[in-house]
Amino acid sequence: MQALKVMASINEKGQLTLDYPLELKTNSRVEVIILVSEPEEIEEPSKQEIIADFRQAWHEVMTGQTIPVAAMWEQLGND
Repeated sequence: MQALKVMASINEKGQLTLDYPLELKTNSRVEVIILVSEPEEIEEPSKQEIIADFRQAWHEVMTGQTIPVAAMWEQLGND
């Protein structure tokens, strides 16, 4: 069995609508597991938070405060 993770919405009739069509064989049976976020779990960042994060990241790049991705993977492998 193949697993796919997709986002979807449930309308007022309880019908599930995927954000994007699946690129699968047609007429396939699927098993669906619904994970519903609690309202307090869905916290989208504000525009100000996004801009502040971008400015911080840009500052770190411009001042050489970055590490190579390979080093990050190495650190993750050692934890």
